[in-house]
Amino acid sequence: MPLTEQKKYPKLAAALKISGDLYLKREDLHPFGSHKGRSIPLMIESYAKAGWTNFVISSSGNAALAAALAIKKYNLKHKTKPLTLKIFVGKKIDNNKLLSLRGSRVLWRRSNLVEIKQVANPKQQAFLTEKSGLAKNLRQSTDESALIGYQNLARELAKIKNLSAIFIPTSSGTTAEGLFLGFKKIKLKPQIHIVQTNACHPIVTALRPELSMDNAKTSLASAIVDKVAHRKETVVKIVKASGGTGWIINDKEIKEAIKLVKKYTGLNISPNSALSLAGLKKAIQEGWKFKGAVVCLITGD
Repeated sequence: MPLTEQKKYPKLAAALKISGDLYLKREDLHPFGSHKGRSIPLMIESYAKAGWTNFVISSSGNAALAAALAIKKYNLKHKTKPLTLKIFVGKKIDNNKLLSLRGSRVLWRRSNLVEIKQVANPKQQAFLTEKSGLAKNLRQSTDESALIGYQNLARELAKIKNLSAIFIPTSSGTTAEGLFLGFKKIKLKPQIHIVQTNACHPIVTALRPELSMDNAKTSLASAIVDKVAHRKETVVKIVKASGGTGWIINDKEIKEAIKLVKKYTGLNISPNSALSLAGLKKAIQEGWKFKGAVVCLITGD
């Protein structure tokens, strides 16, 4: 049975004029809060087995929440040898995410084990902490062990009959790469479409340099922040190999996608999650046809 809900929505498919089934993969219902729960807990478990006890992470929210919940779960089982976690978040982090991180469901009763700091440059602070030897940096954008969890996600999606395409909100490209590897192992080849914002789109630009776009300084989809994208070259290759492509979405399109989902499903989705629907809508408008089922990944807040 899939870890998170994957349900088809005929009314939403009809509204988008899709002839086949349209599924929403609800990673926002993951026990660790988002699709980052696929990778971060596995990374922590692996490094804990290797002897690491102190961890650090820089995050826009979702990865930090997954890490905090994973640390909490681990420490409840290993009370005599608990792990510690230092979280660096940006000064402009979404307030709801910050409240979630500081909430009672995240911090274990020995609250000193999880420390949250708002800083100007979270990524740099995490690097410096690791460089000092004080903690292991949980960075899924460059960690190959992070791909394993998304391969598990691919096996869940493979249960969908006639799966033909998946649309993925994309920052570093780790999810897309992990899914590709997972599908390859089970000899499936759905199209992989990555969706980025007009504030951060290095992978789509590398994939489709002909696109013209009015760049924005910020986006409603605030989790899409990786402008370096170390996996860029690999992700470009796998997207092309899958027969998919990349899409760049602005705030207006994000808002339209949120309204569309609410109208035809009753669901409230975040701007980050709405990227997948917005990308699919743009693909249809540009004449893309899909022979089988299409999946939009609802990543979480």
